[in-house]
Amino acid sequence: MRRGLPEPRYATFAAAFCKPHGHASTQIPSTNSHSAQSPKCISSLASVPPPEWVQPFNDLSDLVTAGPKIDLQPSPWVSRIFNILQNGEFIERYLTSFCKRYLIKLHPNFVAYVLKKSDQVPNRAEIAFRFYIWAGKQNGYAHNLDCYVSLIEVLSFGGDFERIKLIFSELKNKGFSINSSAANCLIKSFGNGGMVEELLWVWRKMKDDGIEPSLYTYNSLLNGLVSVLFIESAEKVFELMANGTVKPDVVTYNTMIKGYCKAGNVKKATAKFQDMEARNVEPDKITYMTLMQACYSEGEFDRCLRLYHEMLEKGLDIPPHAYSLVIGGLCKDGKSMEGYAIFENMIKKQCEPNVVIYTALIDAYAKDKNLEMAMHLFQRMRNEGFEPDHVTYGVIVNRLCKSGRLEEALQWFEYCKNKGVVINALFYTSLIDGLGKAGRTDEAKKLFEEMVEVCPRDSYCYNVLIDALAKAQKVDEAMKLFKRMEDEGCDQTVYTFTILITGLFKEHRNEEAIKLWDMMIDKGITPTAASFRALSTGLCLSGKVARACKILDELAPMGIVLETAFEDMIYVLCMAGRIEEACKLADGIIDREREIPGSVRTTMINALRKAGKAELAMKLMHSKIGIGYDRKGSVKRRVKFRNLLEK
Repeated sequence: MRRGLPEPRYATFAAAFCKPHGHASTQIPSTNSHSAQSPKCISSLASVPPPEWVQPFNDLSDLVTAGPKIDLQPSPWVSRIFNILQNGEFIERYLTSFCKRYLIKLHPNFVAYVLKKSDQVPNRAEIAFRFYIWAGKQNGYAHNLDCYVSLIEVLSFGGDFERIKLIFSELKNKGFSINSSAANCLIKSFGNGGMVEELLWVWRKMKDDGIEPSLYTYNSLLNGLVSVLFIESAEKVFELMANGTVKPDVVTYNTMIKGYCKAGNVKKATAKFQDMEARNVEPDKITYMTLMQACYSEGEFDRCLRLYHEMLEKGLDIPPHAYSLVIGGLCKDGKSMEGYAIFENMIKKQCEPNVVIYTALIDAYAKDKNLEMAMHLFQRMRNEGFEPDHVTYGVIVNRLCKSGRLEEALQWFEYCKNKGVVINALFYTSLIDGLGKAGRTDEAKKLFEEMVEVCPRDSYCYNVLIDALAKAQKVDEAMKLFKRMEDEGCDQTVYTFTILITGLFKEHRNEEAIKLWDMMIDKGITPTAASFRALSTGLCLSGKVARACKILDELAPMGIVLETAFEDMIYVLCMAGRIEEACKLADGIIDREREIPGSVRTTMINALRKAGKAELAMKLMHSKIGIGYDRKGSVKRRVKFRNLLEK
């Protein structure tokens, strides 16, 4: 068979005109054929009537003289056109051939109807656009308003906003008067795509053409404005509704609440929610879910819980996601028992839990050091047919490692590998950390090298292994990993430097530790209280208190103020039995005319007591040292800490 157009399924008008008498099997000649035609056939073709415009519906009202009114039925041509549109690649050729054979042209109403109903066509937006272009090339054809509106609606579903702009530009140039139905459809389409300029043009056009907006129009307009965070414009539209004849409904309020939440203004969203009650608009499930999601994202878990209880009181259907938010929020707040109570209530109401809810509860109980309950929930989850995902298994492995149950953690790790569960960095980092803390650094290093074949290594993974090596007095190996981090483009964090500075000082490699501190400052990494504590502890214990003070002073111009730095240094000196140096440091602060907080005395008292210097601790407690003053004539001086050592 000749490749190209399909054979017609039945005889056409053209075939009937060309068919010689007495030869029923004669075929219609191909339009591309160069074979000679008989004079009789040519004469018959000349008498073929002009193509007829076909409408999308058959109007049978003229044929019915009595009985009930017959609704308009879709034309049989509609289904045939849809069959052609299913072919995809050659639709233009098929459409042209089909219309020529049946002597028809597709009316703009027909084209608009097909575009509207084209959801049954694969690759809908692309095919609809090609059909629209083809239809426009018909002889004597001009697209009407419905064609433009229908195509824009189809393209908006497909997210083809470039073509929408093209079609919309053409629509504006045609100068059509708009009607209510077209305006509503356009506003919804432009609103879904966040096309504010086009949206506002339709709004102005409605006003120019005297079209009164309906509630649907307002809601579609608001949806479009909030989708692109034009919140102030949306507020003006809402105010217009509130003061006009078309009053806001629950959809209007939900749209505004969604906009405020999307903009991160939960306070205004809450105010709008409260305004609903004042205007006698009953909030629905969507209202509550929108607010609950926003409160959860902001960490306002108590507010999330209150909204949940309101839903219960109003008898609203509570979806699984609402339970996930409430239980997840309680678990993040460390309220595992409260979360579990809501979990049981959820099951009582025959709402099926999910993996996310189980995982949140398992993690919360494990963090509360109730690993047995966590493992019980894990087993219950599996028994009830819920297959744990990689997040759940990651939580189990992590918490077993933190509890020192390394062998169980390793067994679950192997189980996940054999079952094809996605192994992420959490698995490896948890195991490396657990093995490192247990002193099994060789196994930790082996896992670290294996990890790169499965997932990328991050700073946290490097840090836990560096920490394990440093604490195992393998600082040189830790330093090699530190350099390797940089080579692999993995960020060296303040925690990385803190670990190594601590390790180097423990091995009395003081100058290397100070160089590492300087490197951290040069890299622009902001020191923390913990990092300076590591440095100052090392310097104080090596008798370099003045150097520690100098480094602390150098941080101030950089905007880094470590509030407890002096207390930390004094505590370290007292614990090391260097009471005289601790007193000298405290007096040095006084000499610089800096105010000594009461916490310094408390720090020294506690440190002296723990260091076995109870007599000095009692003396300090009952003296005016650091807080009182001595007078010599008119001169008032603070009682210095060196008085503590005077006999």
